Amino acid sequence: MTGLAAAHRLVELARERRQELDIKLLEARDRLGGSIVTVRRDGFLIEGGPDSFITQKPWAIALCKRIGIADQIIGTNPDRRRVYVVRDGRLYPIPEGFLLLAPTRIWPFVASGLFTWPGKIRMAMDVILPAKKRAPGQDESLADFVRRRFGREALERIAQPLVGGIYTARAEDLSLRATMPRFLELEDQHRSVILGMRKARRGMAERGVRESGARYSMFVSFRSGMATLTDKLASLLPAGGFRTNAPVRRIERAAQQWNVVLEDGSAEAADAVVLACPAYASCEMLKELDPALAGELSAIEYASSATMTLGFDRRQVRHDLDGFGFVVPLAERRSMIAGTFGSIKFAGRAPERHVLMRAFLGGAVQPEVYNMDDDQLRSAVLRDLRDLIGVEGEPLFADIHRWPASMPQYPVGHLERVARIERLVADHPGLAMAGNAFGGVGIPDCVHSGEAAAEMLWGQVLGV
Repeated sequence: MTGLAAAHRLVELARERRQELDIKLLEARDRLGGSIVTVRRDGFLIEGGPDSFITQKPWAIALCKRIGIADQIIGTNPDRRRVYVVRDGRLYPIPEGFLLLAPTRIWPFVASGLFTWPGKIRMAMDVILPAKKRAPGQDESLADFVRRRFGREALERIAQPLVGGIYTARAEDLSLRATMPRFLELEDQHRSVILGMRKARRGMAERGVRESGARYSMFVSFRSGMATLTDKLASLLPAGGFRTNAPVRRIERAAQQWNVVLEDGSAEAADAVVLACPAYASCEMLKELDPALAGELSAIEYASSATMTLGFDRRQVRHDLDGFGFVVPLAERRSMIAGTFGSIKFAGRAPERHVLMRAFLGGAVQPEVYNMDDDQLRSAVLRDLRDLIGVEGEPLFADIHRWPASMPQYPVGHLERVARIERLVADHPGLAMAGNAFGGVGIPDCVHSGEAAAEMLWGQVLGV
């Protein structure tokens, strides 16, 4: 996604400025699109990777408008916008008005069966607790922040499964500044996170915006699946503008140009290079050119994750399916991080009277689950689905997509490492780095990262 966004932005800039530009996108795999994979099967629409993106970050939506596919965007089902959390083997809806880490509405929170009374009282103490005095830029883990403001139960029941699931990471290992800086800002500005969020919520209500739970109203997809975006971008590249099955071995500086040496021994000369690949891959390409930069890149850790997509006849599922899915706290000791009801969340994902489901698995949260073989993984997921939502019998299909070393981890200190990487890259004019290892893991983040790299190189090397 990042590489496609960077290449397309260069095409746009060249067209806008009426300048000739030779662009080449080198892809190690046999196809473009990264983890975006859309497959159709017997009336089901299967997403092997992300099935949506958020509109709160504007870059993906803006790109869709520029390339003419905004009319193919669809929103989530407005009648089912709720998400569940598993507690003691049962599904409890996240209270209305609960925004990721904290409640903004009193009575839905009080009436919820998701938390114990001691847990509710401890969470409510946020409104009287003082703000933490911290030095400018001081960071802390997501777990430390939530325990400090809301208590252990809030961490285990809500913060870890919701926020940790996005990054497939343990809350203990997540930098709050790198993942959820808004909550630090709320504490700094309002002392109480809850009071600050209630004020923000009132402002949203005045603008007619409704937000709750995992904020599913901000998620969108495409009528024909996420590959709509990557396929369109690929079609807009110039003839001969990309090569697949073209892994790169190293990057060299040759006089005033770059030399990109491929694994097959061939090479491409370039005035500028964007490395839009995982940090560990960039590390290998750069270790001879700049060992210090390669060292910083090698320190970015990755986790492996998987999705399992299953199809069922609706009669096989006892649950009402009156939401988009559920998240699973680690304390529940299940194989799944989360499960979504894809055909409830978005229209056109399953034939009539059928259900499409997805299980999210592995990550740094549960690496042992990712390491199961396919048969073990299938059995574990079906066991969870039978226990939690009453699935009966065998699925019509169960497709597994594995994504090895695909999820970069953002520990405390991550932003400082990114700053060091940026300073080292600045020593190499004509070189840029982009991707989900640096400033965000979502599709809008990848679009923004790729486009920013393209614009920087244009101004630095290619612009006139």
